[in-house]
Amino acid sequence: MFMKMRKMRIFCLLLLVLGEAWSHVTPRPNFVLLMADDLGIGDPGCYGNKTLRTPNIDRLAGGGVKLTQHLAAAPLCTPSRAAFLTGRYPIRSGMAAQNQVGVFIFSASSGGLPPSEITFAKLLKSQGYTTALIGKWHLGTNCHNSSDFCHHPLSHGFDYFHGIPVTNLRDCKPGEGSVFTTAFRLLVFIPLQVLALALLTLAGLRWLGLFRVPPALIFSLLFLAALVLGLLLCFLHFFRPLNCFLMRNHDITQQPMSYDNLTQRLTADAVRFIQRWVPPSSPGRLGRSILHVHDFLFCMDKSMRVNHIPVLVKFGRFEHSFFSLSGQILDVLDELKLANNTLIYFSSDQGAHVEEVTVKGELHGGSNGIYKGGKATNWEGGIRVPGILRWPGVIQAGLELDAPTSNMDLFPTVANLAGAPLPEDRIIDGRDLMPLLLGQSQRSDHEFLFHYCNFYLNAVRWHPRNSTSIWKAFFFTPKFSPEGANGCFATHVCFCHGHSITHHDPPLLFDISQDPRETDPLTPTSEPRFWEILEVMQQAAAHHTRTLQDVPDQLSPGNIIWKPWLQMCCSWSGLSCQCDREKEEGRGSH
Repeated sequence: MFMKMRKMRIFCLLLLVLGEAWSHVTPRPNFVLLMADDLGIGDPGCYGNKTLRTPNIDRLAGGGVKLTQHLAAAPLCTPSRAAFLTGRYPIRSGMAAQNQVGVFIFSASSGGLPPSEITFAKLLKSQGYTTALIGKWHLGTNCHNSSDFCHHPLSHGFDYFHGIPVTNLRDCKPGEGSVFTTAFRLLVFIPLQVLALALLTLAGLRWLGLFRVPPALIFSLLFLAALVLGLLLCFLHFFRPLNCFLMRNHDITQQPMSYDNLTQRLTADAVRFIQRWVPPSSPGRLGRSILHVHDFLFCMDKSMRVNHIPVLVKFGRFEHSFFSLSGQILDVLDELKLANNTLIYFSSDQGAHVEEVTVKGELHGGSNGIYKGGKATNWEGGIRVPGILRWPGVIQAGLELDAPTSNMDLFPTVANLAGAPLPEDRIIDGRDLMPLLLGQSQRSDHEFLFHYCNFYLNAVRWHPRNSTSIWKAFFFTPKFSPEGANGCFATHVCFCHGHSITHHDPPLLFDISQDPRETDPLTPTSEPRFWEILEVMQQAAAHHTRTLQDVPDQLSPGNIIWKPWLQMCCSWSGLSCQCDREKEEGRGSH
């Protein structure tokens, strides 16, 4: 009897302990993940910008943790977003190009994030979360026909999608010029000049009587010239409607898309999604959700300028769009009393595009602060991005952390907070941020980070244990043009192989902790452990390379080329796809 009573007391005590422990377990939070497009680390005020006003982002940073060495896993949109969603280097999923074009340009391309990849949206959905992506996708749409949607957000764990499936090129907005200028010169203007020269030469030879020119040859050259010119005109006419459109779930709602109040429309949609979190619409539906928002740079407030400085005009207007989105989300979370149970993350897919120059010659690429380079390069300006996390009552407000972190880290962080086990059949390169954010660890779990330029391993970052040094070794660097510039202005973007790069043997070595601007490469003279450091980093790179598996290249020429049978079109009118269901649906409610 005594033994039974003793066992009962132990059992009751165990229940009390478990109950006390359970009461202190942090409930599963909501998630709001905000990712800007091409926003440089030097643009927000909380990262040192003294010209732009960014009160909403500053408010977010003041209430949470600011990461000062937060890194994009790739310096281009498509591979960076793939890494963000999967927690894996993009080369593991085939989302790293072996050719010069490193992103999807056409909506009717067959490549995209493979269905076999597991996104954090899929993991959260398995835990009862409802999920939405509002804004930019840029990870493919279809595989075999115009309605299989194998790469679509709804095939990757999102319950709702409203935004653009491809990207936001300047070609999408009339009067903003084209990113294809170099391609036009190589594929159109030079061939036309050669054809014109050939015709003039033949005409001169015929006039001088030195050569009898067959009429068929003249006709063939004229036909080729007309064909090249005709293809150019078709491209200019059809590119915008065929590639710049809005979708809601699987349906096209605006083709071509209009930038009038675009950010406001998407913001209103995001706010409505959050408002449905509480109360749950049905007993079976959790009130916990994830909102994954991407956004655009173009907006229509043409009257806004910042101190009349042209380089900041776009971002001066941008503050009134994307940055106001974050403010509205913060306001609605406060209004619904959800702030204390919501983890907000704010970042950018890569650094600012320093080569972004308008047809008027205005620099509109934003600021990467003190850092070298920009989008498409692995100099710090291309990969060091804003990183802010806020969770009131859980994450200490006003904290600033300089440890190396990656946008891949959101995958395991979100999964672990939601109680979703990480996949065991694949390598996850991201690391859970919570021990660092909660002060349980003083350093990042990333001892090494690998920086890819498309398919090619470009640089290695090493933060040794028990050391404040952060070493970065470049195996190659892009050739900036013109000489002395801070980017590749001749080609609008830097490339990753061939004549566009300079190989380094031995690799260029920097100590980022002492030289964040990457201006003074170390030498065996200036750094006594030069060869030792490089050997460790090269061994780490070799070990990392052995973990890679051959996977289909989703950005191969065959996968990124335009395929007519994959083209989505809401309604053919005037030999072009045209519809505006967004206007018909009023404010875009659904």
